[in-house]
Amino acid sequence: MNHTLAWRLVSGVKINHLCTPRIAIPSKAVTGSQQVREFSTSYKRSTVMPAWVIDKYGSNEVLRLNNNTEFPIIHYPNEVIVKINATSLNPIDVNMRNGYGSASLNMSRDPLNVKTTGCEFPLVLGRDLSGVVMECGLNVRYFKPGDQVWGAVPPWKQGTLAEFVVASGNEISMKPKSLSHTEAASLPYVTLTAWAALVNSCRLNKQKCPGKRILIIGASGGVGTAAIQLLKAWGGHVTAVCSEDAFSLIKDIGADEVIDYKAEKLEEQLKSKQPFDVILDNVGGTTEKLALQFLKPWSGATYVTLVTPFLYNNDRLGIADGMMRTGVTLSSKVVKHLCKGVHYRWGFFSPSGQSLDEIGLLVENGQIRPVIDEIFPFSEVPKAFSKVEKGHARGKTVIRVTESSK
Repeated sequence: MNHTLAWRLVSGVKINHLCTPRIAIPSKAVTGSQQVREFSTSYKRSTVMPAWVIDKYGSNEVLRLNNNTEFPIIHYPNEVIVKINATSLNPIDVNMRNGYGSASLNMSRDPLNVKTTGCEFPLVLGRDLSGVVMECGLNVRYFKPGDQVWGAVPPWKQGTLAEFVVASGNEISMKPKSLSHTEAASLPYVTLTAWAALVNSCRLNKQKCPGKRILIIGASGGVGTAAIQLLKAWGGHVTAVCSEDAFSLIKDIGADEVIDYKAEKLEEQLKSKQPFDVILDNVGGTTEKLALQFLKPWSGATYVTLVTPFLYNNDRLGIADGMMRTGVTLSSKVVKHLCKGVHYRWGFFSPSGQSLDEIGLLVENGQIRPVIDEIFPFSEVPKAFSKVEKGHARGKTVIRVTESSK
């Protein structure tokens, strides 16, 4: 195979290297000062990479380490290729392994439905990333090769349980310098989920949060620990609901009051508290009906749950009927609770490099710190899935993809 020595223009930075161009397009006849401009390039040794993939949905047995996974390619000018140093697992990764949400996610991957069934396989799971930018699309202006970044990619894209991943420049941010890659990988997905619920759904921010009383149900998991720290950084009063064995952790990250939901009926314990301005529910189910009665009525108080039937309805009924059923469910609950003087909302993860910029400042100021339950090497990804699947998390489960964790 012939190799080409070429200047590669990436975000205004020229890199001279020996490469095998995937697509090399001279602007016209190449003269003395003209250069070959490449849309995407990879080294010969990097045409494949190791990644954990699934070829069908199912239990942990479907996870497979494939050392010959195709190297990712930049398809759009706002994309970057990131070499992943560390990633982490979230409950959504376990659910996606089982096939949850496949109808909706496949619609996002193939809106016109022109591909065959099963075209998403081999599928790489994982949402969080912390690593180093290796290549940038032509429109990327805020990053360059060599930048250390963190971020979270949306569920309809190939994930981060791999050596490299393609992400939009809008989905990543500069990694906080105070964090190692292992620490940084634990934060993006959960902090962005908490951010979306509190900021987008409840309209909280550092100006509006001081003096507000917030109840967090399911506080010891990744989203719960992130939400507590975010709210305390903004001056809110946080009451956290978790089991007694997580009390020390929850108090250490700043919760003002902690309730053990196992000690006695949660309803009885909440009756002794003042009404809340915001309730963030990470558990769902019976807690939804229970919690809503403890909001301050006719004061703009909001209940937001992260447990919604949206993806389940689409999986069970199909996209059209599922979305109709979901719309009816949401609108009926919104109207029902609005008549009682409180707002009812659903919260969803939303990738945002801009939000991560603000979260990164809080990290650098010591107001948000990683809460890591356990770290696994890349070779033990199935064990990490088993741990997350058991539930009762005390922070995040992190995967160290490369040997370096700095």
